[in-house]
Amino acid sequence: MYDALARHHAIESLVTRDGPNGQLRKYYRFRADRWYGGIATGDVVGCGLFCKFCWVSEDILEHPDASGQFLTPEEAAQKLLRVATSKRLVQVRLSGGEPTIGRPHLLKLLSEIETKFRLRFILETNGILLGADRSYCSELATFQCLHVRVSLKGSCGSEFEKLTGAKDDGFEQQLDAIRNLRDAGVSCHPAVMSSFSTEESMRQLRDRVAQIGHKLANDLELEELIRYPRVERRLQRHRLTPNVSHDPRNVPERLV
Repeated sequence: MYDALARHHAIESLVTRDGPNGQLRKYYRFRADRWYGGIATGDVVGCGLFCKFCWVSEDILEHPDASGQFLTPEEAAQKLLRVATSKRLVQVRLSGGEPTIGRPHLLKLLSEIETKFRLRFILETNGILLGADRSYCSELATFQCLHVRVSLKGSCGSEFEKLTGAKDDGFEQQLDAIRNLRDAGVSCHPAVMSSFSTEESMRQLRDRVAQIGHKLANDLELEELIRYPRVERRLQRHRLTPNVSHDPRNVPERLV
């Protein structure tokens, strides 16, 4: 098992670097996607968790130092804008890795999106870095264009450990992220990979989230596994069997 926070910091040294005009971050593609009713997406390289159900390719997961290209926040913002404009989309996000890695880069990217483009930014995060540092959430609170989706990896510490291979205290950092975002006044909601959870563990999770905020518990989004080919191979390798999953060609409308 590994320490989730320490691994985020280690990955950061591989996928960010300082440039003359600020911090650069590695990206490997930009695309339009169907989620949230349509959204322009920039896929970043590097995540501090190694989820056993992740859809990202092995090359990018295992060799972040050799994947993608470094972009400035301005370059990334322009690429997102081009995708959004070409598809008439009003929302953007970062995916493929953990977008909170590279804090100066993300904050400058948000500033570009907020001041130059009228786009909504959905920040999908595992929350580890936000749970470890309240001041990060305070900085995010300055952006009106932002909504944060904290993706819990399982409904409790033992599930988090089973699904990520990280120490179970990482789950507490995820819950701390929700708390820190709420305290900072950031628009946010929690989501949970529920495909490996029991009804009882989900009930207990709702109770824990309700202690942070009843609205947050009511807004808890259930994330269910999509069986992309590489996800199925990864699950077989780790001998994991989901309770609920979906063919990527037949994802229920409620999940899109």
